[in-house]
Amino acid sequence: MIRTLGLFALVAALIVGTGMVQSWNSALLILNMGLVSAVMALGVNLQWGIAGLFNVGIMGFVALGGLAVVLTSVPPVAEAWAAGGLRVMASLLLGAATVAGAVWVWGRTQSGWLVAAVLAAGFVLYRLVRDPGVAAVEAVDPAATGFLGGLGLPVVLAWPVGGLLAAGAAWIIGKTALGLRSDYLAIATLGISEIVIAILKNEDWLARGVKNVIGLPRPVPYEIDLQNDPAFVERAAGFGLDPTTASTLYTKLGYSVMFTAVLVILLVLAQLALNSPWGRMMRAIRDNEVAARAMGKDVTFRHLQVFVLGSAICGVAGAMMTTLDGQLTPGTYQPLRYTFLIWVMVIVGGSGNNLGAVLGGFLIWFLWVQVEPMAVWVFGSLNDAAQAGLTDQSGALRQGLAGLTAHLAENAQQLRLLTMGVVLLVVLRFSPRGLLPER
Repeated sequence: MIRTLGLFALVAALIVGTGMVQSWNSALLILNMGLVSAVMALGVNLQWGIAGLFNVGIMGFVALGGLAVVLTSVPPVAEAWAAGGLRVMASLLLGAATVAGAVWVWGRTQSGWLVAAVLAAGFVLYRLVRDPGVAAVEAVDPAATGFLGGLGLPVVLAWPVGGLLAAGAAWIIGKTALGLRSDYLAIATLGISEIVIAILKNEDWLARGVKNVIGLPRPVPYEIDLQNDPAFVERAAGFGLDPTTASTLYTKLGYSVMFTAVLVILLVLAQLALNSPWGRMMRAIRDNEVAARAMGKDVTFRHLQVFVLGSAICGVAGAMMTTLDGQLTPGTYQPLRYTFLIWVMVIVGGSGNNLGAVLGGFLIWFLWVQVEPMAVWVFGSLNDAAQAGLTDQSGALRQGLAGLTAHLAENAQQLRLLTMGVVLLVVLRFSPRGLLPER
């Protein structure tokens, strides 16, 4: 307990120190993304730390959460629906019916040729219905819309919808991939996540593709509205803040409160699940599948269950992050950020420990953001100190040293990757089970 409190106090001190040294806006931005990262790490820890499922398709489930924000909160584009929305929906239903028909034919006949014929005929009909509808939708003011829009509901509702969307995709993936060995499961989940991202990038009718959806609704007030509110301006002046700074801090604090509430709820539920008979059963399956099967446990079903739950949490985190950004940008969903970084958070924090996953989320995100400015400051300080120690006759040495430190400062961003690797190696060397090991 003392170690846990000490490590969380250290992370809190780092964030507060950022506010005091840099700015409170930067500190709150790190806090908010740390909260989102902690939620993602919690979902991955549920899959890997508790059940032993090696999922490297995190990026796809996070992207589905972001898509849920667009589908839920953006108002529908009436012109696009009138131009070809019904044809697009009909094509999707036709595609689903084709898959269902192929499954039915296989169950009745076990004939691969008949299944192939059903799939081929269904695909042709699907494209005949879909292509004209998609072309009509994407032709409606493509610079501003060119997609169907969403339901126009409050954006907070998109967070559970993102979880449901990711859970549905995880169920489909799990039914086909969870029978694979762990390394093949990793390859399958990574490939499927790339397919999800490719669909988001190329299907403009769905969410504008790489043209992005900007100006998404927000659950907190806009800064400009706060700055135009005389009562808010008066309260900000009472704290000695100008309206611009006060409005940005107020908005970020609003996100912090909402994200903290989500994280606390999920953490409590995860702890209850971990300490329940279900949690003990999942750890038993993780440690020895053969013994668990011998005891009559349905290992495949339990793997599917925890895979869906963990993916749903990642979907919620993806929806939260897109809400914070205020835009959906499929081109930014990179495996480095949404897969490797989340895995580092779980491993460093402590695989199998929910509090460890949360700690890793905050700590690794802080380092990911702050390594670059810290490196620039260190290189600059070293250059100043070295320059001060050289004599006037060392002109060539001064120039060379200045060029070296300038080069290092320009490439400080690359130190992020080096730092993540060093942190991972150090933790695995001195605390192989993470900073907060599983009990």
